Amino acid sequence: MRLALLDIWRSFRSMPLWVQIWVGMILVPVNMATIVLITEPCCWLIPVLAIGGMVPNAVLMFVERGFSKAMALSHVLLWVPLLLLTGYEIAVNSIFGSYLIVLFVVDFISICFDLKDSRDWLKGDRGVAG
Repeated sequence: MRLALLDIWRSFRSMPLWVQIWVGMILVPVNMATIVLITEPCCWLIPVLAIGGMVPNAVLMFVERGFSKAMALSHVLLWVPLLLLTGYEIAVNSIFGSYLIVLFVVDFISICFDLKDSRDWLKGDRGVAG
């Protein structure tokens, strides 16, 4: 397990610095923060989709011992519906409005990258960063 974690860390650190900052300081924290919405009747599905889009990637990182474009697939599958739901909640629910706007923008930017990475992976780009 220790070797796998080292390989994953090396893979992460081999990516461009802006990607490391994006993933480690923006994308993951903003999506993990949705956990506070789990008990809200209006918003329980938001953390299910937000965190659910990341959970398969933890498995993929261990299987592939690093970061790959396959990780984009779970984002596309779960975060496109998340964007639709978040957009709706922004329009009708001002309680979490500011946070939902941040979540929407962050995940929209991510989906823009993820669509390209998903296409590349489906076309055969199966390499692992590092």
